[in-house]
Amino acid sequence: MPLQFLNCASSVFAAANPFEVSEYVRANVGSHSLRLSNAGDASASLSHRRAGMLDLCRLSYGAQARILSEGLGDIYHAQFILRGHCRYTLPDTTLDLSAGHVLVINPDEPLDLTYSDDCEKFILRIPSPMLDDACAEHRWFKPNERIKFSQVPHKFEDIDSLLILLRLLCEEAESDMATPQMLQHYNRVVTTKLMVMLKHNVSMVTPTQRAPSFERLVNYIDRNIKLELTAEQLAQYAGLSLRSLYMLFEKNTKTTPKNFVRQKKLEQVHAILTNPAQCCPNVTAVALEYGFTHLGRFSELYKSTYGVLPSQSIRCRQS
Repeated sequence: MPLQFLNCASSVFAAANPFEVSEYVRANVGSHSLRLSNAGDASASLSHRRAGMLDLCRLSYGAQARILSEGLGDIYHAQFILRGHCRYTLPDTTLDLSAGHVLVINPDEPLDLTYSDDCEKFILRIPSPMLDDACAEHRWFKPNERIKFSQVPHKFEDIDSLLILLRLLCEEAESDMATPQMLQHYNRVVTTKLMVMLKHNVSMVTPTQRAPSFERLVNYIDRNIKLELTAEQLAQYAGLSLRSLYMLFEKNTKTTPKNFVRQKKLEQVHAILTNPAQCCPNVTAVALEYGFTHLGRFSELYKSTYGVLPSQSIRCRQS
């Protein structure tokens, strides 16, 4: 895939020096500090376009440059090295990216990037909600924490189809005929392709053809009531996105999956404490068995639900 296809503007903005490019990037891409080594009369360049919700940027500093930042907000930065090389210093390792490699920098991660004097890069900026929407649309299992791309460089030759889509997106960004709807379509396709081709912490296992009914989901909770059931585990079992799972519980129970599971656990504890036929060594043992590790909060929840303390329930049972 020829690297020149990753053009994001037909006319390149040529700055008098790298600091002018840095200020332009600060205003349009993200806050950072720039340190240059022997800039001299270096000629920097930058081109920048917005295509729907995505930002496209191609730049060079014209001198060895070190970029430092505490994090670039709620934005993912896919950096494609077109010429030269880049060194990415992480807390526990250092990555060297030569021309023909791409790496996605996750939001809010500190940056320490050093570019060679001949380095030129293309940056694709993706707002975090776009990746969340892709997961919801394809029913991929997103972890509770933020989506994180693996800090492993990928070769251009391994992502040909993604580069073709980016080339088309760049052409549409330059076209006067591109409509917002068309750009939105390209945004969704490019974001989905990025998720499919690069490594991250999202499970992309194809869901079952038919998601379980809510009754089956409740039966699953009942069978595993002593386990620490999370919304993510329930979504994976049901073959649903987290958003769909929350909507399912809101429709059927008017509460969240977490509150529903907690209430089911409380019902089991109450049944044991009040039934003389059930083996019950003491309140603490039963509470811990069902995952209530904070006994003070458990007692408050029990009393607010049943009007008595758990110790009163077990005394009534004994009498």
